[in-house]
Amino acid sequence: MADDYEAVMAAAVGPLLATLDGFEQVQRRLHPPELPALRAAMKPVGQRLASGLDGIAAASPPEALRGFNDQLLAGGRSLAEAFDLFCSEAAAEQAIMQVLASMGAFTRSLEQLYPLRTFPPLGRFFVEQEFHDRLDELDPEPREGVATGVHLGGDANDRKARGGFALYVPEWWDGSAEMPLVVALHGGSGDGRGFMWSWLREARGRGFFLLAPTAQGSTWSMMGEDIDGPALRAMVELVAERWPVKRSSILLTGLSDGATYSLLTGLTEDSPFTAFAPMSGVLHPGNLERGNMQRAAGRRIYLVHGALDWMFPVETARWAAGQLREAGADLVYREIDDLSHTYARDENDRILSWFDASLALPGDGEKNKGGNET
Repeated sequence: MADDYEAVMAAAVGPLLATLDGFEQVQRRLHPPELPALRAAMKPVGQRLASGLDGIAAASPPEALRGFNDQLLAGGRSLAEAFDLFCSEAAAEQAIMQVLASMGAFTRSLEQLYPLRTFPPLGRFFVEQEFHDRLDELDPEPREGVATGVHLGGDANDRKARGGFALYVPEWWDGSAEMPLVVALHGGSGDGRGFMWSWLREARGRGFFLLAPTAQGSTWSMMGEDIDGPALRAMVELVAERWPVKRSSILLTGLSDGATYSLLTGLTEDSPFTAFAPMSGVLHPGNLERGNMQRAAGRRIYLVHGALDWMFPVETARWAAGQLREAGADLVYREIDDLSHTYARDENDRILSWFDASLALPGDGEKNKGGNET
């Protein structure tokens, strides 16, 4: 790498990684009263990113690195768009939609940057710290006939298309080993293509298939005809036909509407799911009407809720925990003191250790901070 281009990269990559980390912190701490403070914390980070991107745009990379440079610039510009959307002031009635648009741009930047993961600074971002010294093992030479990486079902050219899915298979998978499957359901107005990134880092290192479907409508079919349930089960079967899914370890998890729907559809008679981890949702009354509460007996459920949740107050989760226990569910209830109505990415570790012992990291059994478990 030429010295001048190396200097440009050094000036750009640090701010880019800091902005990626900043957005992960923002996602975890999203709470309406905290928006001004979160914006203030992000502004200096985003300003350094803008300066670094200017350097990349003006650079003359070696011929062999032109594709890398262009891809890095594209991902950086999506990240800058996310920053601009998040930090721009908006009227109260528009603020939530603007934040959601910002998070959409953030996940788009992740999609653009992930192909550059063999560049070690980005490679470390896309996997847990325990695997930072094993990056070469995570990306071996492709094996002929072995389908790994990110796969998009449905209209891959239309990010707004409904009813498709995103599937991730760790790049180091050997083509034959059986692995658990995690199925992750997005929240209202979301999509699987974006929500997949909430779990990909763990899947890449620990080793599990990750399926992130997209609802056929703007959210999951919790009212009227259940059009998403049959489609969801068909997706699971499609994955299991092509890849060796460990049938005894299929986790259904989700956020908000995805959490609510995970139990509503997952506790039906023909469900392939062996464990559930709903986060920031509610216990839908349809569970009573469909006989799901009788089928909850003995089922493994890891229920997560935030004490600061402004959409579904924590009392709804405490009531749901009581109902599930009364029904005989094998329940873990985690109430997190500083969590609002957002995804607690730092809970993934505990969920995976609880779900399947083969996915636990060393020392996971000792971790129980930042919340109350019952």
